[in-house]
Amino acid sequence: MTALLVIAKEPRPGRVKTRLTPPFTPQEAASLAEASLADTLEAVAATPATRRILVLDGEPGRWLPPGFDVVPQCAGGLDERLADAFARCDGPALLIGMDTPQVTPELLDVDFTDCDAWFGPAEDGGFWALGLAGPDPALLRGVPMSTPVTGAVQRERLTGAGLRVRDLPRLRDVDTAADAHAVAALAPHGRFAARLARCTAVSAPYTRPVTGVDSSSAAPR
Repeated sequence: MTALLVIAKEPRPGRVKTRLTPPFTPQEAASLAEASLADTLEAVAATPATRRILVLDGEPGRWLPPGFDVVPQCAGGLDERLADAFARCDGPALLIGMDTPQVTPELLDVDFTDCDAWFGPAEDGGFWALGLAGPDPALLRGVPMSTPVTGAVQRERLTGAGLRVRDLPRLRDVDTAADAHAVAALAPHGRFAARLARCTAVSAPYTRPVTGVDSSSAAPR
């Protein structure tokens, strides 16, 4: 079996999902991040694994299910933090982020029998999952992160090292409000979809219904 790693930030207002503001408030964005993380951890908890590790920037909260080892993220850029996460493993490992609440245990239950790496491309040009049969931090260090070519560069790094790479389905990360609605539609029964529905209802402007009166001429109340 495989070790499963989730790299995440503590869902605190102003520190996570800042591209969701606006239309959402920082508190709503953090709430959505928490729901996304909770759905992700639930999927990981339901997947067979030798070990489940949360690589966390911040402190764990009530959203953390049992069965996870929590380790701090190291300092440095995202490439360094991902490399350090893999350095903590001494066998096959699959790492994902907290931005794909639509992920399922079926997607995460990978087999390295006929390959050396698994790669999960993201629609924004990055990647949502990376699996290595023999974790080598050097495969990640120096890869430019958070760019439209991040995924292509990372995959080329793997093939350039002579690894046999298999691809996971392309998934959409939650970065913007449009992403949030699209992803919620893919997993309508999860925490994320329910939280998005509540935040959307709260954020929608309230209009007092006026019966039998032309609203354009109604006096303000």
